[in-house]
Amino acid sequence: MAKKQEYGNESITSLKGADRVRKRPAVIFGSDGVEGCAHSIFEIVSNSIDEARDGHGDTINVTRCKDGSVIVEDFGRGMPVDWNNGEGRYNWELLFCEMYAGGKYGEGEDNYEFSLGLNGLGLCATQYASAWMTADIYRDGYHYHLDFKKGENVGGLQKEAYKGRRTGSIIHWKPDDEVFTDIDVPGSYYKDTLRRQAVVNAGLTLNFTDEKEKDPATGKAWHESWCYEHGIADYVAEVAGQDTLTPVFSCESEAVGRDREDQPDYKVRMSAAFCFSNKVQMLEYYHNSSWLEHGGSPEHAVRTAFVYQINKYLKDKNLYKKGESTISFQDVQDCLVYVSSSFSTRTSYENQTKKAITNKFVSQAMTDFLKHYLEVYFLEKPEEAQKICQQVLVNKQSREHAEKTRQSIKKTLSTQIDLANRVQKFVDCRTKDASRRELYIVEGDSAMGAVKQSRDSDYQAIMPIRGKILNCLKADYARIFKSDVIVDLIKVMGCGVELGGKHNKELATFNLDNLRYNKIVICTDADVDGYQIRTLVLTMLYRLTPTLINEGYVYIAESPLYEINTKDHTYFAYTEPEKATFLKEIGVGLDPESKKHVGKYSLGMRQRLGLAQALMEHPDILLLDEPLSGLDNDGVQEMYQILLKQREEGKLIVVASHSSEDIRVLCNEIFHFDKGKMIDHQIAEK
Repeated sequence: MAKKQEYGNESITSLKGADRVRKRPAVIFGSDGVEGCAHSIFEIVSNSIDEARDGHGDTINVTRCKDGSVIVEDFGRGMPVDWNNGEGRYNWELLFCEMYAGGKYGEGEDNYEFSLGLNGLGLCATQYASAWMTADIYRDGYHYHLDFKKGENVGGLQKEAYKGRRTGSIIHWKPDDEVFTDIDVPGSYYKDTLRRQAVVNAGLTLNFTDEKEKDPATGKAWHESWCYEHGIADYVAEVAGQDTLTPVFSCESEAVGRDREDQPDYKVRMSAAFCFSNKVQMLEYYHNSSWLEHGGSPEHAVRTAFVYQINKYLKDKNLYKKGESTISFQDVQDCLVYVSSSFSTRTSYENQTKKAITNKFVSQAMTDFLKHYLEVYFLEKPEEAQKICQQVLVNKQSREHAEKTRQSIKKTLSTQIDLANRVQKFVDCRTKDASRRELYIVEGDSAMGAVKQSRDSDYQAIMPIRGKILNCLKADYARIFKSDVIVDLIKVMGCGVELGGKHNKELATFNLDNLRYNKIVICTDADVDGYQIRTLVLTMLYRLTPTLINEGYVYIAESPLYEINTKDHTYFAYTEPEKATFLKEIGVGLDPESKKHVGKYSLGMRQRLGLAQALMEHPDILLLDEPLSGLDNDGVQEMYQILLKQREEGKLIVVASHSSEDIRVLCNEIFHFDKGKMIDHQIAEK
């Protein structure tokens, strides 16, 4: 066994220099895979975009090289990389080798007012995560050159006079496959990212050259450019196309506020462009040029403002029907093409990947901004406002209709088609004609196997009872509906139960029209346990669905006592007198030769035959057509309580032979299985 290393003061270490990124790239870039590598590329592009937005340069060139390296060239002021008296070191060390260093922390007119980069991490982290990087900077009449390898500078700062007029920076690097598991960022990522940046930076031209992809027309490297003169308004018009409900409407504004009372004010610049269309729908949010894939504050503002203003219009114009529900944002979104672009001097991103912002003031300011301009828009363009609101109302009604249809289909599928999957071991029949369907409630898996082989699968379904169920006359409703066996049986029958309230949450209110079967047949073994289970099922039906008994839907399957075989036929006798009658009719006496034609079933034989051949081929089913010889349900329950008291006092209950069959069932079956005193069916009349 290896010796356990001691955990002491020297066990605590820290990552230094390039290892802060190279060993944990996902902390900065969100992933150590191709997504993280793609984000490192965007970090460099975003620095050039910040320069262009601040008025320095109007073109950015991005090249995807054959060897997997990337070149980003801008024509801004160029990064200041010379000596910094305030920090006492070269700026290139701060920018390329120091985390949380940059020109976007200070307050004042000389710094970036609105910038995509905030944290001073992007350039340094990308340099640390590269196999190599070179930087060429043109500013102040000099050309500066820097080389890096695996996060370390090679050769220091090289500086030479430059007489040309150009300024700006050229960063060329190759992501390190020792840092990222995959560095082959697809060309589609570059195209999508650069197009989005052109959308939110009006007038900025972004050129992309892909040396890994050939242009089919020229055979040269793929080249593509993007520039939207009017920014998001042009983009919305491009996406929506010609056939729209309304033309593109754009608006912009500024606001000053704070996220919290004890924090300083900051400025927010907002712009939005949208139109309504029945063919296209799109929602996109940008903040400081970064595409907010997960939305955040701008998304909240759009949802609130559009629903508020359209709902207000519908109410003011009395377009809602009486009792009709109000619209939701989903109804608006179904016909909305919307793009917003906002900038703020203080931004709270969810993380370094910048896919959502959480500024409270941005959300509040954009909500007020959109509400105001929507109100103005509806007042100035009443015809367009009417088109928009009526279409949203149609969307709502269509959604509600579709939801009702979906719920109806779901209910049908879950209650009919998928019933066999939802109720354990239930075997359904094929026919959907309820007047022909029969449900056989059998005792256990062994009986189910015999019945399943002998049944007519076209109209006979099987529901096995797993053990003895509750005595529903003794148990309360809360306990009854915790029994899976009882709940499954009620679900299979489909008619619901005859009670309401909190105990009946899963089961529907009783409706005889929903009964899926014309016969509910209880067929249990011909022994004491079988009588017990049969009585428990009858008790359950009496307690929960007495109408089924009253209306004659409940049957009991009796298994025969004798099998009588002749040359041409087989007869089944259920009693001694019936056997004698059959023998007399077919001319068989009781001589020893004739006895071979008569077989008396043992208990096991009666079980097997009663649940299989005799039940299905020669059924003799007794209909329970009235509850206990004229007594109503309350009378039955009262009799039950009286007899229960008699038994608990130890008294012998005697049933005369001429008593009605259901009185005998009540006494002999409800009580005897519960360890009461046995009662002889054949007791002479007293």
